[in-house]
Amino acid sequence: MAKKGNRVQVILECTEHKDSVKPGTSRYISTKNKKNSPERLELKKFNPILKKYTIHKEIK
Repeated sequence: MAKKGNRVQVILECTEHKDSVKPGTSRYISTKNKKNSPERLELKKFNPILKKYTIHKEIK
């Protein structure tokens, strides 16, 4: 039986892409530890539509 942990999957979505007029979305799936970081995750990831690194924030 698998051990129950504090690790959960989260979806990260680009914050700058919403302001641009280009279609589509840039989303990534990552994991985080709920116990060590209860706040929302923010990472710099590559956005292939805008072709640059942007801040991706955790969405619900």
